[in-house]
Amino acid sequence: MKIIIVDIAPRNIKTEDLEARMTELESLVSTYGDTVVVKRIQKRDTPDYATYVGTGKLEEMIAVGEELGAERIIIGNILKPAQIYHINEILRERKSKIQAWDRIDLILKIFDQHAHSPEAKLQIELASIRHMGPRIFGMGMELSRQGWGGSGAMRGLGETNTEIMKRHLRDHELKIIEKLEKYAKTRSEHRKSRKRKNLKTVGIVGYTNAGKSTLMNTLTHKWVLAEDKLFATLGTSVGKMTLKKQESWEWGEYRGQEILVNDTIGFIRDLPPELIRAFSSTLEDSIEADILLHVVDASDPKVIEKIDIVDTTLSNIGAEQPRIYVFNKIDNMSELATLMMREQFAELNPIFISAVSKRGIEELKERIGEMMG
Repeated sequence: MKIIIVDIAPRNIKTEDLEARMTELESLVSTYGDTVVVKRIQKRDTPDYATYVGTGKLEEMIAVGEELGAERIIIGNILKPAQIYHINEILRERKSKIQAWDRIDLILKIFDQHAHSPEAKLQIELASIRHMGPRIFGMGMELSRQGWGGSGAMRGLGETNTEIMKRHLRDHELKIIEKLEKYAKTRSEHRKSRKRKNLKTVGIVGYTNAGKSTLMNTLTHKWVLAEDKLFATLGTSVGKMTLKKQESWEWGEYRGQEILVNDTIGFIRDLPPELIRAFSSTLEDSIEADILLHVVDASDPKVIEKIDIVDTTLSNIGAEQPRIYVFNKIDNMSELATLMMREQFAELNPIFISAVSKRGIEELKERIGEMMG
């Protein structure tokens, strides 16, 4: 499907920051399976109250989209319910086949594509309700103000329908939460069982597409899905890692010190709190882990910003345990660049690895073993 992406940015934004924003948005579109045919930036310090990007820019995008046969315009930010509603109303009035989404609509669609477990599907449904709910309420209020043709009786009906929608969504949300709580309770019992057996756990966290699932595969040989796409992992994958081999006294057997490893959803900039909350159950295993491996794409030019986003998100969800900063993908870097990065981030005491070629993996295992005591 052909897609147009458009965003607004402050007039004083750095060129590299602007390019990074648009590249990430284009990567999201590609992950969903669509193709960007046009991308535009509107330089303005304040979003347009009605349409976010401004009427002139929107009209330009619609005209270009219709000429190229695009089916969707995606705005690279989180829009207010009234803004996305007004944009789609403009498209409807023009009898255009184009539909407008904001950035969170796109992320939710990607989540839905990648959700396989019943729990992940419930989490996405909950997040969708929390994102779409206010928009539906806004549409109801708009219908009420318009009077559905001007009749006082119809205005009352419009208001009643809005209340019915609100109540229906609230009830549905409560049912989903109740089901998710059952999954959370089961997971909690599993964690208690692991603690009774003295099984230590490591949680793998990081910005999306940093190589977490590839590292998971290298450490555990579980072979979970590892794709060069954003949000390839949605649920929690659990595997076992053998840290070191200790010779036993019986028949020369070797017993490995086993540790559980959890791989979770990747973080991304401007991920709204309701999405993080919706996935809280899959993040619980990481929050409860003894150690976190914060995986970083060392070859990413925005590495500092992405480390900060992940650290802030972890703090927001209450993950305060010790962590190891794992700078991955060093096979994409020169030796000099790696050396300079070691010096730049020395205060984090990072370990540099390639999860693909397995460089640095033994050093990482040794560090985990030391921290586990």
